[in-house]
Amino acid sequence: MSELAQRTMIGVLLIGIALAAAVLDGYFFAGLVAIAACAMFYEWRRIVAGWGFGWQIAGFVYALLPAIALLWVRDRSPIGLELLLWVFVITWSVDIGAYFAGRAIGGPKLAPAISPNKTWAGLLGGTLAAMVLGGLWATLLELPMILLWLAAPFAVAAQLGDLFESWLKRRAGVKDSGTWLPGHGGALDRLDGLVVVATLTAGAMIAGLIP
Repeated sequence: MSELAQRTMIGVLLIGIALAAAVLDGYFFAGLVAIAACAMFYEWRRIVAGWGFGWQIAGFVYALLPAIALLWVRDRSPIGLELLLWVFVITWSVDIGAYFAGRAIGGPKLAPAISPNKTWAGLLGGTLAAMVLGGLWATLLELPMILLWLAAPFAVAAQLGDLFESWLKRRAGVKDSGTWLPGHGGALDRLDGLVVVATLTAGAMIAGLIP
């Protein structure tokens, strides 16, 4: 099986699990979020082993904050499910758009010292994909118009989150955060963008920008 086929198969499976848990809500979604947070913290601890206690605390916050944010988005808004799915759409479209735009176009590297495979074309492709698909989702479901404006900056922020995780791995001298997900690496590799988008969305809710 090719790397792309393996990556696609695992990606579709993960998306299906996330969507099913989001729709079922209750213990299903909370349980999935808790498992993901624990996996992230476990991988973080392995990466930063020997870096000092402060890095352990940072990892705990890094895993806990988006977990709380996801539950807050799902349960504290009258459009909780639709808004949570918007968070997913932004995150997934960024990853997919950046991957294919980067491979198809190539060009100048975004941050070669941190992640030599990432390009400016990938950044722009991921942002454009999030704007189109996130905007389409918000428009079709008549969600707050602010989501149309937040799609692009949240998409860029998601890719900055990806770069941060790449820097973390580069500093530790590891290629992937784990080997749990063939073609994707570990939980941190797969959820680095969601960490940022979920946290920013919950923050926008608390600030009153999103109902």
